[in-house]
Amino acid sequence: MTQHPTLSLSGISKAFGSTRALRQLHLDIRPGEVVALMGANGSGKSTLVRIVSGVYAADEGEMRLRGAPYRPESPRAARDAGIIAVHQIIADVGVPTLSVAENLCLDRLCDGGFPLFVGRRALKREARRIAGEIGLDVDLDEPLSNLPIADQQLVAIARGLAAKPDLIIFDEPTASLSRVEADRLFQVIKLLRRQNTAILYISHRIDDLRRVADRAVILRDGRVIGEHAHPIDFKAAITAMIGRELVPSAANDSRPTGETVLEARGLVLKPGAAPFDMTLRQGEIVAVTGPMGSGKALLAETLAGIRRPLRGVIRVDGRDWRPRTLAEAIGKGVFFAGEDRWRSSLFPAQVPFSTIAGTLSFPFLKAWFPWGIIGRGRENQAAQDSIAEFGIKCTGPGDPLSSLSGGNQQKVVLARWHQEAARLLLLVEPFQAVDVGAREDIIRLLKAKAADRATLVFVSDQEEAFEIADRILFMNRHSLAPAPDDGEIAELNHLGWTTN
Repeated sequence: MTQHPTLSLSGISKAFGSTRALRQLHLDIRPGEVVALMGANGSGKSTLVRIVSGVYAADEGEMRLRGAPYRPESPRAARDAGIIAVHQIIADVGVPTLSVAENLCLDRLCDGGFPLFVGRRALKREARRIAGEIGLDVDLDEPLSNLPIADQQLVAIARGLAAKPDLIIFDEPTASLSRVEADRLFQVIKLLRRQNTAILYISHRIDDLRRVADRAVILRDGRVIGEHAHPIDFKAAITAMIGRELVPSAANDSRPTGETVLEARGLVLKPGAAPFDMTLRQGEIVAVTGPMGSGKALLAETLAGIRRPLRGVIRVDGRDWRPRTLAEAIGKGVFFAGEDRWRSSLFPAQVPFSTIAGTLSFPFLKAWFPWGIIGRGRENQAAQDSIAEFGIKCTGPGDPLSSLSGGNQQKVVLARWHQEAARLLLLVEPFQAVDVGAREDIIRLLKAKAADRATLVFVSDQEEAFEIADRILFMNRHSLAPAPDDGEIAELNHLGWTTN
């Protein structure tokens, strides 16, 4: 007897107004198979995930689950049928105000898996069991929103696995994870494969796909344009994905550097951390890398003026740097884009300035429109210019950010901080959810615009640090590592990176 595919898609199409997101898409995923879904930003990956997981309904086509017709009316219906999606967007991970334990058990709480009155001890016992399946070690009483983004992502993964799905969709699952955490996830995927769980794996990290994928399916403009069986020819897959051959950027451009823009002396970020110094000059792009929890995000927020250092002095253009608000920092040319774009840079569709044009203009309203009357013509022209320059895939300046793919949202964030000249540009994980072709374009743009400012990029992916930076600083234990004295530094040296 022939085994049915776990999921079979035939002729799936979806349009949003005049934009056709999916066009007659066909895809089968078999039990125990890991299928990598590759595609440039805006290729239709997110729309496909939302249709399979019950968020959207397809306009045309048929889905079959284990051979039976499948048309979920909600994510709850998809979950009940045996399909779970673990999303890249932190806002989709769970309920921020609930505890970790409550989030881990949320599905069982909602579907009656617990008695009507469940004791705190029983809830935590079940949550501890769920967390233990992927080695998640966090305070179960802590509100989810208080956890670092990497731990929030692990909570989402653990919650998804607890449902014992027939098909699990991982959407950029390692984007916020350290190597140790990612390795743990890959071990879980091996176990799932042995249990005949089908997996649809979406990632822009080629190393991830090389490790886990049995097959790669390539999307472009909403269509499947090719498939690659194991061993996957990733060079050919990327060329098909972006429609051109990838030409890597030079590791280090020889740009002249000018006067000192940022100077920090005796900086201490938290109790027990070693003090450190750092200097950035005009024209430099410097990357700060290191393991999760090393202090990169804390350093970025301290330099942006969001937090105060425990001790030490920070100077920008020779003057003491103590901004009282982000607006004051922006007014003085220090721009900051945090790791969670929805918390630091974007607005949901329900509030004003949630469009591309509004997102780009918002930080500069006072400078652009000093009389308080917003000129839509200037706002829309700035958006049109940025759409063209950054290759943002959309229908126009009035598109809400929520309608864009994750990669295109990230391009809008980067475009926002290029509307005015910066003295210091601080970018935290700027390539998260950005495909390899778009990453190449963004790196080229950042380098082309670097001459009149200092640029500091905080990344966990060492390959990204190497691609973007003139210099690389390594962070560990909330301080800059002064010498190659541990495994992370040794690996950087092995790859020929500098750590000065």
